[in-house]
Amino acid sequence: MRPCCDDSQTSWCVFDIAGVEREIGELDQKTGDPDLWKDSRAAKSLMRTLNGKKALVKSWRDMEREARDLLEVVELSIAEGDDSAQADVSADAQKLWARFELQETQLLLSGEYDDRNAVCALHAGAGGTESQDWASMLLRMYLKWAERRGYEAEVLDVAEGDEAGIKAAYLNIRGDHAYGYLRGEHGVHRLVRLSPFDADHARHTSFALMEVLPEAEEQLDLEIAPDDLKVETYRSSGPGGQHMQKTSSAVRITHMPTGIVAMCQSQRSQHQNKDVALKILYARLLEDERKKKDAARSKLKGARIDAGWSNQIRSYVLQPYKLVKDHRTGFESPAAEAVLEGALDDFITSYLRSKVGEA
Repeated sequence: MRPCCDDSQTSWCVFDIAGVEREIGELDQKTGDPDLWKDSRAAKSLMRTLNGKKALVKSWRDMEREARDLLEVVELSIAEGDDSAQADVSADAQKLWARFELQETQLLLSGEYDDRNAVCALHAGAGGTESQDWASMLLRMYLKWAERRGYEAEVLDVAEGDEAGIKAAYLNIRGDHAYGYLRGEHGVHRLVRLSPFDADHARHTSFALMEVLPEAEEQLDLEIAPDDLKVETYRSSGPGGQHMQKTSSAVRITHMPTGIVAMCQSQRSQHQNKDVALKILYARLLEDERKKKDAARSKLKGARIDAGWSNQIRSYVLQPYKLVKDHRTGFESPAAEAVLEGALDDFITSYLRSKVGEA
């Protein structure tokens, strides 16, 4: 680990480990205050912050120690004129460098909710079967991405398409900084391909919207009075057989003060559907709060806010050539099939680096 300050101007210098360790000491002292635990929300928030800082410092200190150990092996080998350990040292150095780059990227994840799990919503755009099939391709892409990273991914709810694909789906991705990594995926995704549903195999353009919401910690983030929630049950409109048709197992929950609605119909029971709908509702309410804060900051800065269907972030072209291009950063890859199999990390990192310096 180079101590300071070379060509990269360096993450090691920018990340003030000693300063964070002082913050950890101060937070540790606060945990000893009996009055803190009288407010469970404040206590949980402080402990989450403390544990996050401890984990971050441990990762950097571990890399520092490993780099020092490798350097000692190299110096000893040179002194003894023995190059037998060269291959092992080289392999260990490459692994350490890969960890460093991953940790360096995590320094970009400093948003208020970046350390959270993510709740993602996919919506097919206009275009019927074409767009519904594209939405299902995106769902598979993000499931594959989560699998590559070792994250847990669960499809919470899905509305099947009329002929193929999906009209909408909710996906919960759980893992270290899942929301922080995925928040840049929020927006409209565009597909250009030869249609498998067109007898003439004409070229079609399809759109789907990806929403990325931070998973809410209900008791910590939001206090909602039971009277503010309107809970309704209804019969599922999707596939599910005789049981789904005869019982009102689907659930719709409306937050009356804001009008925000969440629903679920694809779980096995009304109770499970209600739990999922609540998870989605809390995530939407937390995202609503985040957007209000961002809007206030943007108004002060005079920044333009893109949202919803107007915000096309990426194109996936499969015909007449193969190219995936991010319209915000200019980053592109000709490996379209690999991207659709979940190879998104280069796009995600490029977006995060493009946001450095923005408030």
